[in-house]
Amino acid sequence: MKVELDAVGKGRREHALPVTSAVFESGRVTLVAAETEQRPTVLGLIASGRMRPDTGRVAIDGRSAAARLRRRVALVDAPEVSEPEPNVTLAGVAAEELMFAGRRSDPIAVRRWLDEHALGEAASVPVSNVDPADRVRALCELAVLRKGIEGLVLVSPDRHGGPPAAWWAIAEDFAARGLAVLVIAGQASQSVLVERAAVVERAAVVERAGESKRRDETPGIAGRPRLRRFTAPSKGGRV
Repeated sequence: MKVELDAVGKGRREHALPVTSAVFESGRVTLVAAETEQRPTVLGLIASGRMRPDTGRVAIDGRSAAARLRRRVALVDAPEVSEPEPNVTLAGVAAEELMFAGRRSDPIAVRRWLDEHALGEAASVPVSNVDPADRVRALCELAVLRKGIEGLVLVSPDRHGGPPAAWWAIAEDFAARGLAVLVIAGQASQSVLVERAAVVERAAVVERAGESKRRDETPGIAGRPRLRRFTAPSKGGRV
């Protein structure tokens, strides 16, 4: 699945959302920066087919089909739209989502689901107080339970605190499972993740260079260093 946002905007003079373009597709995670309180949610609604842009076009697999987009893309944790009520426990959130997914939602089934995802200890914690990374992971896992979901639009995970690398790693995990993932976050988080990616890339380059050097210094038998003879002057003759 491939979703393309081509110069989409919303509101008079695009005040609600400036012209924005992005692409997210199966097996990849895409980050788009959006600032202010309202714009991330507006972009999330448009990207998931739940709001029509005033300018631009949204296409899924090359076609404009909002209903199809809504069926296949889940809008996760969007403020004032799909975020859970702050005082509801994580178990309560899980029960509701399991019910929407057509699964058992009784206390035993909820507890079993939470335990399977290593979230059992947070069952009775209000969702607003759940560890930020656990919250993101729980809401994404619950979203993909719904039939036909092939993509996730995760809105403003950085508003809950915690290091951006934590929720970014979770988004990457879902992309590795074959989902199309779009994350909408602030520019500060984008800067942190770009810098992190640069550090990782530099480390990878150094590691590859080291491996290449080791191979050059190693003869036919892998793992056996090549012995070099050398001479140096000494009082006793040659060493």
